[in-house]
Parts: sequence; C-alpha cells; structure tokens
Amino acid sequence: MFSSIAPRYDLINSVLSLGLDQRWRSQAVKAALVDSPSRILDAATGTGDLALAIKRYGPRVNVVGVDLSERMLTIARRKANLRGLSITWEVGNASELSYPDCSFGAITISYGLRNLEDVDQGLNEFFRLLIPGGKLVILEFTSPPSGPLGNLVRLYSSKIIPAIGGALSGYRSAYEYLPDSIKGFFHPSILSEHIELAGFCNINYWRQFPGLSAVHIGIKPM
Repeated sequence: MFSSIAPRYDLINSVLSLGLDQRWRSQAVKAALVDSPSRILDAATGTGDLALAIKRYGPRVNVVGVDLSERMLTIARRKANLRGLSITWEVGNASELSYPDCSFGAITISYGLRNLEDVDQGLNEFFRLLIPGGKLVILEFTSPPSGPLGNLVRLYSSKIIPAIGGALSGYRSAYEYLPDSIKGFFHPSILSEHIELAGFCNINYWRQFPGLSAVHIGIKPM
C-alpha cells in the first residue's frame, strides 16, 4: 500500500497536516538529539523526512534509516543526495532487524508504529537495539481529545483526509486506512504502558496541536 502512494507521499502529508508535519517532526528531532547520541536509527523511515531532519540538525550523528518499502527508500536516497546528506538507507522490518544488541544511542519512529504487525515486538526490538541510557522517540497519530476542537479534528481525519489524499494519490483506500488505523490504535496513556512493559523507564508523552499527533519518549535503563 505505501509503495503505491510513494511518489506523492510527501506532498500529500504536507497538505493533509496543513503544513504542521514539519513542526511535529522538529519536536521529535530535538528530543532525539538532546543527549548527543553518536548513532540513531530511524525505523519505518518511509521517504526519510525524519532521518533527514535529524542529520540536518545533527550533522555529526551517524543516521540509519530502515523501511520495508524499497520504493520509499529510493525517494529517501534521492532527497538525501539533493541535500548533500550522508545517511545509510536499508530495507528491513522494524520489528526484526539484524543489528547487534546495543547498536544505537537513540531510535526514532514517526507514524509507523501503529502499522507494525506486532507493536510489542517492535518495542522489544527497539529496546534490544538501544544502548543502556539510550532513548526511544515515537511520533505517532492519536485519537484527538474530547471537546469542540477534538470533534473538528475527528471530522477532518475521517472525512477530509480520505477525500483529499485519495484525490491527490489516486489511492483513496490508503487514506481511508489512515483514520481507521488511528481510531484502532492505543490511547497515548495505554501506549505508555506498552513502552514500559518493553522495559523502558522515564516514559512521558505530550500531544501536539491540534491533538492528532503525540510524541512519546522512553529511556532504556542503565
């Protein structure tokens, strides 16, 4: 499904988020870089926007982007080359990677966790791959809170996103999947519990305006 919408994926995401996707990602980038890790894995990297932002703001960091879709990675490589950024791109399943234990100082995943077949397996894999003291940063869509603004966001995600995304990409089903997957995913507080069950500590999260996205952070104990 994601390979089919890859050519217009970036444009559509920008339009559908009203341009807020860059601001949302910037918060995740700052969280990932705050402790100056030497190596960061961006899991389910897609067309590489988060990995590219990490490299741009942390030029000395060794950044690795992994995704199941070779077509997405082709676009990511092209974007990195145009910007003169050196990033390692690899095809791989975020829930089952070949890297040794304790390979990364930080791991990020943006809007990909809910698409994993087994979220807990993915979280366990991220825990395995992080060094002690390493940080997991999750940027993910979430059901908006109750209230007038939340109702508007729900209407936007359930009606407008499929219509606009389908018109721009030619694959309406992919953008009907988006609100359905958000509705069926964990509430942020429940996701925090799953992160804790995987072994992480010092877990916190915050919602991003207007409530459709959230950042979760967890630390692998020393």
